Amino acid sequence: KDFGLKNQITRVAISIMANIAEGFDSQTDLVFIRYLYNAKDSASEVQSHLYIAFDLEYITDKEFRQCYDYCESARNLIGGFTKYLSKG
Repeated sequence: KDFGLKNQITRVAISIMANIAEGFDSQTDLVFIRYLYNAKDSASEVQSHLYIAFDLEYITDKEFRQCYDYCESARNLIGGFTKYLSKG
């Protein structure tokens, strides 16, 4: 229904993976960590857009929960990896 919102969710979701890939290719853990924070922020942004899509009834409760939980899992994994790199 709302192609602008759909496209924004797609772009932000892609940026999660792109930030991880770009950071992985960096020269230091400190730079990688910065990219991981960006990836985690993008996952939070997807979650925010999911609330909008749900509130506008573009997605069902089940679809919202599945996607939201997937983003939450990604955020937790990224956060754990960030902590691991910070200790190294």
